[in-house]
Amino acid sequence: QVQLVESGGGLVEPGGSLRLSCAASGSNYDINAMGWYRQVLGKERELVATIRRGETANYADSVKGRFTISRDNAKNMVTLQMNSLKPEDTAVYYCRAEARHITWTINSYFGVWGQGTLVTVSS
Repeated sequence: QVQLVESGGGLVEPGGSLRLSCAASGSNYDINAMGWYRQVLGKERELVATIRRGETANYADSVKGRFTISRDNAKNMVTLQMNSLKPEDTAVYYCRAEARHITWTINSYFGVWGQGTLVTVSS
């Protein structure tokens, strides 16, 4: 089974930076797109950034110019560099990956979620 392990969350002051990392592990699985989502209590989970193996990235308007997503395909790892953090960035951040067992039909991917890591931006 595929598992996603997230790290890097914590407390940071406004204007500061954090880097989140997520590694996908599991034998005989192919990992396609990976990304980051976030959710505030009482609100809908929203997309932050996604990236495919070809490094085509997509960002939410609220983070463009401040956040950068990147990945290491060999390690099935995705990283979110967050700069110029604002209090409204406070949320639980979730890693997501599209996975497929190598014996399955090609392009038959399913979504896998990480456990989430808390980012708090406050003075």
